Amino acid sequence: MNFLSVESVTKSYGDRVLFSDVSFGIDQGQKVAIVAKNGAGKTTLLNCLMGKESTDSGNIVFRNDIQVAFMEQAESLPLNKTIYEVIYDHANPKLRLIKRYNDALEKNDEKALSNLFQELTDLDAWDLESQVKQFLSVFKLEDVKQEIASLSGGQKKRITLIKVLLSDADFLLLDEPTNHLDLDMIEWLESYLSNSKSTLLMVTHDRYFLEVVCDTILELANETLYKYKGNFSYYLEKKAEREEQLQSTVEKARNTFRKELDWIRRQPKARGTKQKARIDSFHEVKKVATTNLSESELDLPVKMERLGSKIVEFHKVSKAFDSKKILTSFSYNVQRKERLGIVGKNGTGKTTFLKMMMGETPVDSGKIVIGDTVVFGHFSQELKEVDPDYKVIDVVKEVAEFIPLEKGKQLSAAQLLERFLFPRSMHYNFVRKLSGGERRRLKLLRVLMSNPNYLILDEPTNDLDIFAMAVLEEYLRGFQGCLIVVSHDRYFMDKMVDHLFVFESEGVIIDIIGNYTTYRKNQKSTTKTKSKTQFAQKDQNVEVQFKAKEKVKLSFKEKLEYETLERDIEKLESDKREMTASLSQGNLNGAEVLELGEQLAKVVELIELKTNRWLELSEYQ
Repeated sequence: MNFLSVESVTKSYGDRVLFSDVSFGIDQGQKVAIVAKNGAGKTTLLNCLMGKESTDSGNIVFRNDIQVAFMEQAESLPLNKTIYEVIYDHANPKLRLIKRYNDALEKNDEKALSNLFQELTDLDAWDLESQVKQFLSVFKLEDVKQEIASLSGGQKKRITLIKVLLSDADFLLLDEPTNHLDLDMIEWLESYLSNSKSTLLMVTHDRYFLEVVCDTILELANETLYKYKGNFSYYLEKKAEREEQLQSTVEKARNTFRKELDWIRRQPKARGTKQKARIDSFHEVKKVATTNLSESELDLPVKMERLGSKIVEFHKVSKAFDSKKILTSFSYNVQRKERLGIVGKNGTGKTTFLKMMMGETPVDSGKIVIGDTVVFGHFSQELKEVDPDYKVIDVVKEVAEFIPLEKGKQLSAAQLLERFLFPRSMHYNFVRKLSGGERRRLKLLRVLMSNPNYLILDEPTNDLDIFAMAVLEEYLRGFQGCLIVVSHDRYFMDKMVDHLFVFESEGVIIDIIGNYTTYRKNQKSTTKTKSKTQFAQKDQNVEVQFKAKEKVKLSFKEKLEYETLERDIEKLESDKREMTASLSQGNLNGAEVLELGEQLAKVVELIELKTNRWLELSEYQ
């Protein structure tokens, strides 16, 4: 069943064409991603689909009987309202009904409670309230009385995402849904969308996310849309094949062009039909022959200041903010060519750690010794905005005109810009004309142009497209200095670092040898064991067996447990029906409604708990 049909759509701004004559369709159940370089028109295309921007030509048609929800990169939320009010101020009628029910509970309006309870039961909306609580918990927004005005940009972005997920829409359009999410949130969203029945069209630069969630990739390049029926790995494979074929076509065209150019130069003004046809053919060949195939290699033997034996040393460093500990008697010596990743939940002190290293935040006790030869390059979230009235090349030249290379060579500011996907045609553009991702990439180049031998990168991949990230990764692979990275980009971390500092809060830092994927596998294994223990403690009637090796079949006790669970669940479902019926009769007072409602919530929770265990055991039946 076709949900969206796009036919021959063109969009331009003045003489700049973003996409021309693009056509594609999305069917029910498909999970599609749009990938492109920053500034190529991904967000503009989504806005055109939703009617927020007009197209120059073409048709966009959604199926009439479907509900569509759109998550924009920046949505204006009412600053004077609370999280609770914004979440429940929703087009979804079930959410509005739940809000009315909660308001009636606060007012102890027994008549309204009775009527609303029946409406909620008729709409089967009780599970939605638990889903709201789950989303708020996952995205760390439990304090629903906070006003929107007091929230950070990331928190506002997460509220927008929650509203879209709660819309119960058939078709979700998401623009950068993983921005401002920590690693746990990203992995949860990855799992949620993979298992969702909703049709999906999104823009994201998270390559693991693309790999796991999407079954179709649309690449917007050179004003054209290319379609790949597969996940991110398939896309990379087929894109390489397409570029190889293009390389062959262009090389043949260039050979023909050279021959025809010689003929053109020797001919007088064309008069005959055959000559005119040959000239027309020449111009077509010229167009193909002049196709830019340059994929700049970043094999840059940069001549940086050589690091001495002493680089950065932490000697029993402690740091706290009131009762919140960041470091406790922490000691560590940074080695040459260190490639360290820093991970941990928000608020555990990752950025403070970097600032102490840079001397921007004082330590409480101990000392940090910096070697005489260290030249820091610090790319942070707090870098000042580039002057919008500057030209692109002047922004980089302000730091330095050249980077020294080995053997007396130099790399100019213009050459570095080209290597990082700023073609010559953009060098004299004003900064104000750049997209958000392009501006961020320009700020990164300012850091690299200073020729550091100790790079500290705090979320360097935010707002960078997958092509710019590939270029950055190529540059960093050849970087001979020390590298410390804080990032939520799992793919980037896996490729760039070989050990991690895991900030556990309360001043605890764990040094783990290996990349990010190794760390998460170990963490999930530990979490799984903990969750099983908590399950056993919560319900003493359910006996849980733990085995280190993989199970092949159920033990006698587990078979008995499996059968008991079936009976327990059936009994609990019966209790749930009886309680629901009692609540819907309307003959209880407010206190009785509240008490029975709490009992019902416990029964629902126990049903979910026992059902999960039953499903776990059923895998080995």
